[in-house]
Amino acid sequence: MSTVPETERPLHLALARAGVDRAAEHRFDEPWLAAAWSHPTTRVLPIAGGEAFVVDTDQGTELVLLPSFEAPQTGDRYFLGTDDDGVSYFALAGESLPGRLDGDARPAGLREVGALLSDRDAGLLVHAVALEHWHRLHSFCSRCGHPTEKAGAGHVRRCTSCAAEHYPRTDPAVIMVITDEQDRCLLGRQALWPEGRWSTLAGFVEPGESIEQAVAREVHEEAGVRVGEVRYVASQPWPFPSSLMLGFLGRALPGGTEITVDGEELAEARWFSREELRAGMEAGEILPPSGISIARHLVELWYGEPLPSAARW
Repeated sequence: MSTVPETERPLHLALARAGVDRAAEHRFDEPWLAAAWSHPTTRVLPIAGGEAFVVDTDQGTELVLLPSFEAPQTGDRYFLGTDDDGVSYFALAGESLPGRLDGDARPAGLREVGALLSDRDAGLLVHAVALEHWHRLHSFCSRCGHPTEKAGAGHVRRCTSCAAEHYPRTDPAVIMVITDEQDRCLLGRQALWPEGRWSTLAGFVEPGESIEQAVAREVHEEAGVRVGEVRYVASQPWPFPSSLMLGFLGRALPGGTEITVDGEELAEARWFSREELRAGMEAGEILPPSGISIARHLVELWYGEPLPSAARW
């Protein structure tokens, strides 16, 4: 096992990477946006239904980014930012992805390629997917019910009647590894998951609740375990469709470790020692969380090193 303290081991979260400055100061500058769109170095990411085109190269999996003059002329434009070389990036959301792309381009979503993309491409796709979904579901004003229209280069919707401004929704959710006095890890499984899949517990933060309170409540509701100390670790956007996953490590209270699953969120829950988890994964009986999720990294923080290679898929 690694002897590096967990607080000194950085989390390399697949969906928490970026290589582009979002340059929010330009979102309401229509002349600047028009000039940026028409610039020959500008690149456009077509997106539809949470998918974009990617291509597999010798350097890895890359997004297909088009010059603006080759991009479709219809669809909603979202300004995503600029890089250190001054290149501007836009997403172009349509009902479907454009056809007749050259080469071996294929449509793919974040779950499939999020961990394979470069920092720049991962950040662009996460940003674009989140905006596309929000626009698709928020075409009417929640105040007066009239239609809204896109503003702020895709980062605002403004009501055409009462002028109320609406901003992209992000739902905070806690996700946690809880340990007991024996330093065992609490994992659960849902009935709909593949046989053998185990993962961390998670749930949404409720109104008027702190994130620490949410950790304790969710663990008790789902597994019957009482939680004491809670420590924040890291966060990761999770645009499926609009969550921000807030990762924690927590400790069960003495005498509060008896498991009683709710039967709704979880079908099973149990305490795992490191030896039990390793043996189960090596035997193919336990499937850990996927590498794209912060859950995988939280488990590895507790485990002390990357999970066995045989368990990576």
